[in-house]
Amino acid sequence: MTSVPHDTTGLRELLLERIRDVPDYPKPGVVFKDITPLLADPAAFGALTDALAKTATATGATKVVGLEARGFILAAPVALRAGIGFIPARKAGKLPGATLGQAYELEYGSAEIEIHAEDLTANDRVLVVDDVLATGGTAEAALRLIRRAGARVAGLSVLLELAFLDGRDRVLAELDDAPYQALITL
Repeated sequence: MTSVPHDTTGLRELLLERIRDVPDYPKPGVVFKDITPLLADPAAFGALTDALAKTATATGATKVVGLEARGFILAAPVALRAGIGFIPARKAGKLPGATLGQAYELEYGSAEIEIHAEDLTANDRVLVVDDVLATGGTAEAALRLIRRAGARVAGLSVLLELAFLDGRDRVLAELDDAPYQALITL
């Protein structure tokens, strides 16, 4: 695994100060990491977008895949800022037309994500962007889906990694030597 260098001076603190803990959501015992205060602050959201766009450029990405749903919010401006395309990876059944899907296991069942079949080509290098890496199931599925579409994985970047859930271990094998970046690790 390689890492993407980035200037973290003050960035981590700026972002972390704007992530709100919501206890017992969506169920008792869970502390939800709410990024909406960060999104509402143009300076923090802009700094986050800049950092992730620098990663996209540094990795040579030609497309950014955002994972449903909050990953869309982060990935679209990153792609725009980096001057590359944005691809939404949606829950199964949400995209019209021909799709390519990847099923994956969750701790409580299974799920599937899809992209439009024609959105990626063998010439693409794809950076996957999401808000939180928890157990890693969705990110792992996205990396597999990108390869199945014939594109190359440029890396995986997340705003926040919940290290105690061991999602990093799950995605590292799928990344091969592509870089992994978590701007904040808790």
